[in-house]
Amino acid sequence: MKAVLVTGATGGIGRALCREFRLAGWRVLGTDRTQPSVTSVDDFLPLDLEVFVAEASVRETFFANVTQCLGGDTLEALINNAAIQCLNSTEAATAEEWQQTLSVNVVAPFLMVQTFLSRLEEARGAVVNIGSIHATQTKPRFVAYSTSKAAIAGLTRALAVDLGGRLRVNAIHPAAIRTPMLEAGFAGQSEDRRLLDTFHPAGRIGEPEEVARLAVFLASESSGFLTGSCFGLDGALSARLHDPA
Repeated sequence: MKAVLVTGATGGIGRALCREFRLAGWRVLGTDRTQPSVTSVDDFLPLDLEVFVAEASVRETFFANVTQCLGGDTLEALINNAAIQCLNSTEAATAEEWQQTLSVNVVAPFLMVQTFLSRLEEARGAVVNIGSIHATQTKPRFVAYSTSKAAIAGLTRALAVDLGGRLRVNAIHPAAIRTPMLEAGFAGQSEDRRLLDTFHPAGRIGEPEEVARLAVFLASESSGFLTGSCFGLDGALSARLHDPA
Protein backbone atom coordinates (compact mmCIF):
# COMPACT_ATOMS: atom_id res chain seq x y z
CA MET A 1 0.00 0.00 0.00
CA LYS A 2 1.26 3.51 -0.74
CA ALA A 3 1.85 5.68 2.32
CA VAL A 4 2.29 9.37 3.04
CA LEU A 5 4.03 11.10 5.96
CA VAL A 6 2.37 14.37 7.03
CA THR A 7 4.04 16.79 9.45
CA GLY A 8 1.92 19.19 11.49
CA ALA A 9 -0.86 16.60 11.36
CA THR A 10 -2.94 18.01 14.23
CA GLY A 11 -3.49 21.54 12.85
CA GLY A 12 -6.39 22.65 10.68
CA ILE A 13 -4.65 22.09 7.36
CA GLY A 14 -2.82 19.04 8.74
CA ARG A 15 -6.06 17.29 9.67
CA ALA A 16 -7.51 18.03 6.24
CA LEU A 17 -4.39 16.64 4.57
CA CYS A 18 -4.70 13.41 6.53
CA ARG A 19 -8.41 13.05 5.75
CA GLU A 20 -8.05 13.70 2.02
CA PHE A 21 -5.11 11.34 1.60
CA ARG A 22 -7.05 8.59 3.38
CA LEU A 23 -10.08 9.22 1.18
CA ALA A 24 -7.78 8.87 -1.84
CA GLY A 25 -6.69 5.43 -0.63
CA TRP A 26 -3.35 6.30 0.98
CA ARG A 27 -2.08 5.02 4.30
CA VAL A 28 -1.39 8.10 6.45
CA LEU A 29 1.42 8.49 8.97
CA GLY A 30 1.12 11.74 10.88
CA THR A 31 3.49 13.56 13.17
CA ASP A 32 3.23 16.59 15.44
CA ARG A 33 4.37 17.75 18.86
CA THR A 34 1.23 16.58 20.66
CA GLN A 35 -1.10 13.62 20.25
CA PRO A 36 -4.37 14.65 18.55
CA SER A 37 -7.63 14.21 20.47
CA VAL A 38 -9.38 13.14 17.27
CA THR A 39 -7.17 11.48 14.70
CA SER A 40 -7.55 10.90 10.98
CA VAL A 41 -4.23 9.10 10.63
CA ASP A 42 -3.44 5.40 10.50
CA ASP A 43 -0.34 5.87 12.67
CA PHE A 44 0.70 8.86 14.79
CA LEU A 45 4.33 9.43 15.75
CA PRO A 46 4.92 12.38 18.14
CA LEU A 47 7.89 14.55 17.19
CA ASP A 48 9.27 17.96 18.17
CA LEU A 49 10.79 19.38 14.99
CA GLU A 50 13.22 21.62 16.86
CA VAL A 51 14.71 18.54 18.51
CA PHE A 52 14.57 16.69 15.17
CA VAL A 53 16.74 19.44 13.68
CA ALA A 54 19.14 19.68 16.60
CA GLU A 55 19.91 16.01 17.23
CA ALA A 56 21.00 13.48 14.60
CA SER A 57 20.09 10.63 16.93
CA VAL A 58 16.47 11.81 16.98
CA ARG A 59 16.39 11.81 13.19
CA GLU A 60 17.78 8.27 13.14
CA THR A 61 15.23 7.08 15.70
CA PHE A 62 12.37 8.73 13.86
CA PHE A 63 13.43 7.11 10.60
CA ALA A 64 13.51 3.73 12.33
CA ASN A 65 10.07 4.28 13.88
CA VAL A 66 8.52 5.29 10.57
CA THR A 67 10.15 2.33 8.83
CA GLN A 68 8.74 -0.01 11.47
CA CYS A 69 5.26 1.50 11.09
CA LEU A 70 5.39 1.14 7.32
CA GLY A 71 6.12 -2.55 7.41
CA GLY A 72 5.86 -3.65 3.80
CA ASP A 73 4.15 -0.47 2.60
CA THR A 74 6.00 2.07 0.46
CA LEU A 75 6.58 5.69 1.47
CA GLU A 76 5.51 7.50 -1.69
CA ALA A 77 4.97 11.04 -0.37
CA LEU A 78 6.18 13.46 2.27
CA ILE A 79 4.06 16.52 3.09
CA ASN A 80 6.07 19.19 4.92
CA ASN A 81 3.16 21.04 6.49
CA ALA A 82 4.33 21.93 10.01
CA ALA A 83 5.28 25.56 10.62
CA ILE A 84 5.35 28.19 13.35
CA GLN A 85 4.53 31.87 13.11
CA CYS A 86 6.50 34.28 15.33
CA LEU A 87 5.13 37.78 14.75
CA ASN A 88 7.21 40.79 15.72
CA SER A 89 8.50 44.07 14.38
CA THR A 90 12.00 44.47 13.00
CA GLU A 91 13.00 46.40 16.13
CA ALA A 92 11.61 43.86 18.59
CA ALA A 93 12.29 40.51 16.85
CA THR A 94 14.74 38.36 18.77
CA ALA A 95 17.47 36.03 17.58
CA GLU A 96 15.64 33.19 19.34
CA GLU A 97 12.47 33.85 17.34
CA TRP A 98 14.45 33.85 14.11
CA GLN A 99 16.29 30.67 15.02
CA GLN A 100 13.07 28.86 15.97
CA THR A 101 11.26 30.03 12.83
CA LEU A 102 14.01 28.99 10.44
CA SER A 103 14.63 25.73 12.29
CA VAL A 104 11.01 24.54 12.12
CA ASN A 105 9.92 26.16 8.86
CA VAL A 106 13.01 25.65 6.67
CA VAL A 107 15.66 23.36 8.13
CA ALA A 108 13.20 20.70 9.32
CA PRO A 109 11.59 20.26 5.85
CA PHE A 110 15.04 19.86 4.30
CA LEU A 111 16.13 17.33 6.91
CA MET A 112 12.84 15.43 6.48
CA VAL A 113 13.61 15.08 2.78
CA GLN A 114 17.20 14.09 3.52
CA THR A 115 16.15 11.57 6.19
CA PHE A 116 13.57 9.82 4.01
CA LEU A 117 15.27 10.29 0.65
CA SER A 118 16.13 6.61 0.23
CA ARG A 119 12.55 5.48 0.92
CA LEU A 120 11.01 8.16 -1.30
CA GLU A 121 13.47 7.47 -4.10
CA GLU A 122 12.64 3.75 -4.04
CA ALA A 123 9.04 4.67 -4.85
CA ARG A 124 9.91 7.50 -7.27
CA GLY A 125 7.80 9.50 -4.87
CA ALA A 126 6.95 13.12 -4.21
CA VAL A 127 7.49 15.89 -1.68
CA VAL A 128 4.90 18.62 -1.21
CA ASN A 129 5.95 21.64 0.85
CA ILE A 130 3.15 23.77 2.29
CA GLY A 131 4.34 27.32 1.84
CA SER A 132 2.39 30.57 2.03
CA ILE A 133 1.40 33.62 0.06
CA HIS A 134 3.81 35.35 2.46
CA ALA A 135 6.63 34.04 0.28
CA THR A 136 5.89 36.90 -2.12
CA GLN A 137 3.29 39.17 -0.46
CA THR A 138 3.41 40.03 3.20
CA LYS A 139 2.53 42.63 5.83
CA PRO A 140 4.08 44.26 8.90
CA ARG A 141 5.39 42.05 11.74
CA PHE A 142 5.67 38.97 9.49
CA VAL A 143 9.36 39.50 8.71
CA ALA A 144 10.62 36.17 10.11
CA TYR A 145 7.68 34.11 8.88
CA SER A 146 7.70 35.69 5.42
CA THR A 147 11.43 35.08 5.07
CA SER A 148 10.99 31.42 6.03
CA LYS A 149 8.25 30.92 3.44
CA ALA A 150 10.32 32.60 0.74
CA ALA A 151 13.06 30.14 1.68
CA ILE A 152 10.63 27.23 1.28
CA ALA A 153 9.93 28.36 -2.29
CA GLY A 154 13.66 28.46 -3.00
CA LEU A 155 14.19 25.10 -1.30
CA THR A 156 11.45 23.54 -3.42
CA ARG A 157 13.08 24.64 -6.67
CA ALA A 158 16.60 23.76 -5.52
CA LEU A 159 15.62 20.25 -4.38
CA ALA A 160 13.80 19.57 -7.65
CA VAL A 161 16.90 20.51 -9.63
CA ASP A 162 19.38 18.78 -7.33
CA LEU A 163 17.39 15.53 -7.13
CA GLY A 164 16.33 15.52 -10.77
CA GLY A 165 14.22 12.50 -11.67
CA ARG A 166 14.81 10.73 -8.37
CA LEU A 167 11.66 12.26 -6.88
CA ARG A 168 9.41 15.24 -7.48
CA VAL A 169 9.27 18.33 -5.24
CA ASN A 170 6.54 20.98 -5.40
CA ALA A 171 5.02 23.58 -3.08
CA ILE A 172 1.59 25.06 -2.37
CA HIS A 173 1.31 28.72 -1.37
CA PRO A 174 -2.11 29.30 0.23
CA ALA A 175 -3.56 32.65 1.19
CA ALA A 176 -5.95 32.81 4.17
CA ILE A 177 -7.43 29.38 4.96
CA ARG A 178 -10.47 28.84 7.20
CA THR A 179 -8.87 26.92 10.02
CA PRO A 180 -10.08 26.91 13.63
CA MET A 181 -7.02 28.98 14.56
CA LEU A 182 -7.85 31.66 11.98
CA GLU A 183 -11.50 31.84 13.05
CA ALA A 184 -10.51 32.07 16.71
CA GLY A 185 -8.32 35.05 15.85
CA PHE A 186 -11.40 36.91 14.58
CA ALA A 187 -13.59 36.18 17.62
CA GLY A 188 -15.77 39.23 18.27
CA GLN A 189 -14.60 40.91 15.04
CA SER A 190 -17.28 39.87 12.57
CA GLU A 191 -16.79 42.91 10.31
CA ASP A 192 -13.05 42.35 10.02
CA ARG A 193 -13.72 38.69 9.25
CA ARG A 194 -16.18 39.70 6.51
CA LEU A 195 -13.60 42.07 5.03
CA LEU A 196 -11.06 39.26 4.90
CA ASP A 197 -13.39 37.40 2.56
CA THR A 198 -13.92 40.46 0.35
CA PHE A 199 -10.18 41.13 0.04
CA HIS A 200 -9.91 37.91 -1.94
CA PRO A 201 -11.21 38.36 -5.51
CA ALA A 202 -12.76 34.89 -5.23
CA GLY A 203 -15.10 36.40 -2.61
CA ARG A 204 -14.03 34.12 0.22
CA ILE A 205 -11.00 32.62 1.92
CA GLY A 206 -9.87 29.06 1.22
CA GLU A 207 -10.88 25.81 2.85
CA PRO A 208 -8.35 23.38 4.35
CA GLU A 209 -9.71 20.64 2.09
CA GLU A 210 -8.79 22.69 -0.98
CA VAL A 211 -5.15 22.77 0.11
CA ALA A 212 -5.30 19.06 0.87
CA ARG A 213 -6.84 18.05 -2.47
CA LEU A 214 -4.14 19.93 -4.35
CA ALA A 215 -1.50 18.17 -2.23
CA VAL A 216 -3.05 14.79 -3.06
CA PHE A 217 -2.90 15.63 -6.76
CA LEU A 218 0.73 16.79 -6.56
CA ALA A 219 1.65 13.57 -4.75
CA SER A 220 -0.10 11.38 -7.30
CA GLU A 221 1.11 9.84 -10.53
CA SER A 222 -1.27 12.17 -12.40
CA SER A 223 1.21 15.01 -11.84
CA GLY A 224 4.25 13.04 -12.98
CA PHE A 225 5.82 15.91 -14.97
CA LEU A 226 5.25 18.52 -12.27
CA THR A 227 8.34 19.30 -10.20
CA GLY A 228 10.08 22.42 -8.96
CA SER A 229 6.84 24.44 -9.06
CA CYS A 230 5.14 26.63 -6.46
CA PHE A 231 1.36 26.76 -6.83
CA GLY A 232 -0.58 29.76 -5.57
CA LEU A 233 -3.87 28.84 -3.89
CA ASP A 234 -5.02 32.31 -3.00
CA GLY A 235 -8.35 33.16 -4.63
CA ALA A 236 -6.46 35.60 -6.91
CA LEU A 237 -5.33 37.68 -3.93
CA SER A 238 -1.78 37.86 -5.28
CA ALA A 239 -3.11 39.24 -8.58
CA ARG A 240 -5.04 42.08 -6.99
CA LEU A 241 -3.73 45.63 -6.76
CA HIS A 242 -4.61 47.35 -3.50
CA ASP A 243 -4.52 51.13 -3.53
CA PRO A 244 -6.55 53.96 -1.98
CA ALA A 245 -8.87 54.38 -5.00
